[in-house]
Amino acid sequence: MVRTPLTEDQRDRGRALGQILRAARGPRSAASVSAEAGISLDTLRKIERGAIAAPAFFTVSALARALNLDLTDLAHRLAPPSDGSQLAG
Repeated sequence: MVRTPLTEDQRDRGRALGQILRAARGPRSAASVSAEAGISLDTLRKIERGAIAAPAFFTVSALARALNLDLTDLAHRLAPPSDGSQLAG
């Protein structure tokens, strides 16, 4: 299966996700957060630096749970800005 390349906006959102997660982690070690979330330390580090710009939903969900982040709030913070071109439905 060939993946469609990410757009620059998607890569920007991946970097923003990493910054949010890193800030939410605060003084906690990346190792303890990754263990609590059930993901590898390497994966967490890649997400935090934006190398994995579009991590799987369940990975983000596990990290949000471990960091006590609300997924809805996280999604709103990472949503692309509305350009007003979408019709209200």
